[in-house]
Amino acid sequence: MAKGHFNLGVIVPAMLGTAGLLIACKWAALQRWRHASPGHARLWTAGWALFALWLASLLFFWSRLLGMGLAPAQVPPVQAIVVLGSATLDGEPRPPLAARLDTAAALARLQPQALIAVCGGVDWGEKESEAEIMARYLQQRHGIEPGRLVLEKHSTSTELNLRLSRPLLAERGVGADAPMAIVSSDFHLMRVMAMVRRQGLGDAHPVAAPTPPTMRFNAWLREYFAMASGWALGEV
Repeated sequence: MAKGHFNLGVIVPAMLGTAGLLIACKWAALQRWRHASPGHARLWTAGWALFALWLASLLFFWSRLLGMGLAPAQVPPVQAIVVLGSATLDGEPRPPLAARLDTAAALARLQPQALIAVCGGVDWGEKESEAEIMARYLQQRHGIEPGRLVLEKHSTSTELNLRLSRPLLAERGVGADAPMAIVSSDFHLMRVMAMVRRQGLGDAHPVAAPTPPTMRFNAWLREYFAMASGWALGEV
């Protein structure tokens, strides 16, 4: 939070930690309340049971995320590499986005014929779009030629990353049925591929960028809620 990271993956652990401290401080009073009536006892048990069920669902979801995606060397020949956007700060990609770009650059070196689509609109507080920041990073850090880059500068979600990049790639001769690689963070790929299927991108290969260890479980927790939201909104 001190570094400006505010999302459910960060806020929920803070709330759970605060709740745990309050329970510990008020434990004696809570036990008196719990034993005051059978209804209180049932409510106490039900609350912990619901928390345990939620925790079990979270662990199951995390188990499904393990091993998602291909390494760059495992990707078959593709016509385009689509790099999905993530957060930027002060004109630079934050660590998860930098990892995606580094992974995309490694794939681009292996497949020099492929176009590279970078996706993302303007983040809050930024002056440039994610796509512009991503393109500059690839050029300056990895020496990617500007002619290989396709910039999608208006999307505000993963679903729009995919949808709005399609016509731009089509203008460069890459149709919806052309083989392409979708590069995103490892935890993100389950939701991404569900969207890919809904949008009819038939020959898409998920490529996993590693999540920095310092934010891995926060990111995985955020993805749990993002997947639930995507399901509710009909995106996955």
